[in-house]
Order: sequence, then C-alpha cells, then structure tokens
Amino acid sequence: MTTFVMLIERGKTYNKINKAMVEAHVGHIKNLDDNGKLVLCGPTKGFTGIAGMIVFTAESQEAAEAVCKSEPFVAGGYATYKLFSMRVGNKENNYLL
Repeated sequence: MTTFVMLIERGKTYNKINKAMVEAHVGHIKNLDDNGKLVLCGPTKGFTGIAGMIVFTAESQEAAEAVCKSEPFVAGGYATYKLFSMRVGNKENNYLL
C-alpha cells in the first residue's frame, strides 16, 4: 500500500456546495475509513484555493486516482484535485533515515 495526499482545490462553483453534497463528501471519507484506507483528513486554512486534504492509502496510482475522481466535490464539478504519493516517515522505518 502506498500513501497518497489529495489536495482538494476550490472550483468556480465551490461556494454552491449544499448540505446534501457535504453529506456525500463525508460519506466518501467514512467509506475510506471503514475500509482502513483513511490516514487523516480535514479542511485547510491559509492556502489560497485549497479547501482541504485527504491522506489515504491505495494499492496503486490508478486506484488513488479513482478515489479522487469519486470524491463528490470533484465528481460534482465543485472542485478539482492534485494527487501526490508520499513516503511516510515513522518509528518503524527510522523516519526514513
């Protein structure tokens, strides 16, 4: 499994997101969590044009792209995304030393 970072970028219609769309977005995140793939997520502050991020694991770049494309804000045309793979440093791998 590889860790990926999805930055959610506000589109021109981002301010038109309604409650149902937010609930769908939360359902998407909950699904990742229920499947053991969510690492962390949340809104961002201080980054112009970036609404938030989702850090998750996936088996491949293609699988990660599918997760991003199925994010309701993206699928609904309210947002776009940038996707990055990430090498996670932690105690188990001596913080990539």
